Amino acid sequence: MNVLKNKMKYLITGTAGFIGFHLAKQLLERGDRVVGLDNINDYYDVNLKFGRLKDSGIDKEEIKDHELVQSKKYEGYSFVKADLSEKAFLFELFQKEQFDVVVNLAAQAGVRYSLINPDAYIDANITGFLNILEACRAFPVNHLVYASSSSVYGANTKMPFSTSDNVDHPLSLYAASKKSNELMAHTYSHLFKIPTTGLRFFTVYGPWGRPDMALFLFIEAMKKGEPIQVFNHGKMKRDFTYVEDIVEGIIRVADRPPKGNPEWNGNKPDPGSSYAPFKVYNIGNSSPVELMDYIGALEKALGIEAKKELLPLQPGDVPATFADVSDLMRDTGYKPNTPVEVGVARFVEWYNTYYGN
Repeated sequence: MNVLKNKMKYLITGTAGFIGFHLAKQLLERGDRVVGLDNINDYYDVNLKFGRLKDSGIDKEEIKDHELVQSKKYEGYSFVKADLSEKAFLFELFQKEQFDVVVNLAAQAGVRYSLINPDAYIDANITGFLNILEACRAFPVNHLVYASSSSVYGANTKMPFSTSDNVDHPLSLYAASKKSNELMAHTYSHLFKIPTTGLRFFTVYGPWGRPDMALFLFIEAMKKGEPIQVFNHGKMKRDFTYVEDIVEGIIRVADRPPKGNPEWNGNKPDPGSSYAPFKVYNIGNSSPVELMDYIGALEKALGIEAKKELLPLQPGDVPATFADVSDLMRDTGYKPNTPVEVGVARFVEWYNTYYGN
């Protein structure tokens, strides 16, 4: 297995976002160089995005479209505000910076939002990803790592979800766009020998998290004494995965570009690998938690009992997720392991500090 040396040059898209922010900091702290890219859109509170950037040493006042801003905190970090749809600028950036590794985390997120604004998912997740692939083709990199999602498992009910399972029955356009990314990546791995790895994240949570996700919505409602919305009448199971575990998984995978599976067989095609330099991994805690237990961990950390509004399953949602991470463990020696009680308590501590309450 080819393991890359440290002090690589990374492009991380989505560094004003939740996972990208944490990933950039971790890579910088181990000595790598990072160029961060984000369009800082208003899908959720841009002040939180600017807060993440500020924590990384990037001042809001210095950010201008298409201009690299040097971090005041990390010598090896610079940030640029741009959109993945801007193909000409992406090509200029790739040509100038000569990246070793690209981690594409920029995407239009959210299952429910894809029901009301589908165009945003095509623009960001399909066209934007195509431009990343084309840039990697024109200016070759050692490895392209990209965010997929546990949502690709869709209507599958066999647990735990395995990367060797067929995933042809998505339940939302968001999920379909992520499955499309995997198919597009395989095509470029086959045609142009670009090493690509897709990462199916399972319900990521933690400090600096997205305000549209359950933990944020719950804590805000509970602090106001308002009821929280509990879908599927609380009969949901999620493989909640702490953000630092996700980041550790990304880095271990990014350091190991796939070379192709010599045992891959076209008569019994394994969807998770290929004869081409292509791989897909799950990154999840491998320990599904009942939604009511997740809420219980939040109640304990806050010292507040939640008022609950029990609602039916929402369109596009799945009742349960559960990651099989056996191939991640085999190839990297790692699996996420932060218990929900620990991760939720850390989130509450960050939330109270950041928002001052």
